[in-house]
Amino acid sequence: MNRTALLALTVLLLPLSAGAAPALPDGAGTVSIPAQEWPLKPGPRQITVHIRYPGGESKIESVRPTTGLMLSLHNWGGTNFVGTADPAVLAQRFDVVAIGVDYLQSGKQASILDPEPYDFGWLQALDALRALHFVFDGLKQRGIKFDSTRIFTTGGSGGGNVSLMANKLAPRTFTAVIDMCGMKKLSDDVAFNLPGGSKLNARYVRDSAHPFHLTPDAQELRFLGNPAHLATMKRLGCAAKIFTVHGVEDFTCTDADEFAANMKASGLDFTYVRVTKDMLDGKVFTSAGHALGNRTLIVGHVAGKYLDRRSPDALHRRGPTDFERKEDIRYATTNGAWIVSYDKGYPVGRFEAAVKK
Repeated sequence: MNRTALLALTVLLLPLSAGAAPALPDGAGTVSIPAQEWPLKPGPRQITVHIRYPGGESKIESVRPTTGLMLSLHNWGGTNFVGTADPAVLAQRFDVVAIGVDYLQSGKQASILDPEPYDFGWLQALDALRALHFVFDGLKQRGIKFDSTRIFTTGGSGGGNVSLMANKLAPRTFTAVIDMCGMKKLSDDVAFNLPGGSKLNARYVRDSAHPFHLTPDAQELRFLGNPAHLATMKRLGCAAKIFTVHGVEDFTCTDADEFAANMKASGLDFTYVRVTKDMLDGKVFTSAGHALGNRTLIVGHVAGKYLDRRSPDALHRRGPTDFERKEDIRYATTNGAWIVSYDKGYPVGRFEAAVKK
């Protein structure tokens, strides 16, 4: 790499001050953008966004009026595109700008070794949506036309969880969601590391005076099959085609059947791909457990005809995104409500406690 290219890359990777607006890279690249404060570690926070454009050279000039946007989100403990679909393949096959996000607690240290409890989708999804908005708004600011009716998200394991939560927090933004073996529920088993269940440990405590306490409201929000919240999504007009791909022998994330039953009852557009041993082909599906198989091929296998703009079954979302509507999304819980404000275009989340009478 020559000195000029190295200098350009160094500038691109420098963290920006809170509130700064970085520019989209001209080619495949990585940028840092401001994110919402994490109460457990107050102060300015940055997230890393990984961007891949369509075309063999992955240049911004390859973005066309037909090009969509697609999040591809890494697993619990991962960074970049680890444990999810290959962004280069997604960008080329489906004519999308593929976006990866190092959301809150990315990497083994922050997600597994550090003492703070695992966020389990709330700020992580807000981070993913901020990254999506960064690309969405950045293209518009540069006058580059793209197809905003083609916005997708996928992810494996923790990335599947964040994809589903992103759709919950922005229910009128996505065209399709492909969750691969993601967590569907912050159960007591996972939250408190109970014996005999999942190996996942989110490190929460029951003591209400402890900063790592899991409130009932936080747990209710993180139940992606929460019937009342699914009804809210339906009422708001969520029309994304949602896929869950989950192995019958997945003992890491064990709440898929309950989630699927509630999704089907909700009336949302939902497809449950329940991977059994007789589906294993050694190529797409290699396991009925948590691993599933080739997570790049799985996306195309289960949803390719809906993501491919050239297909007669290609999907297009109707109506403006939540970024453009600039309204609040509200999910009621036992002691108040979780609110996501799009007043600034990008999402800002908060909890509002109910007023005691």
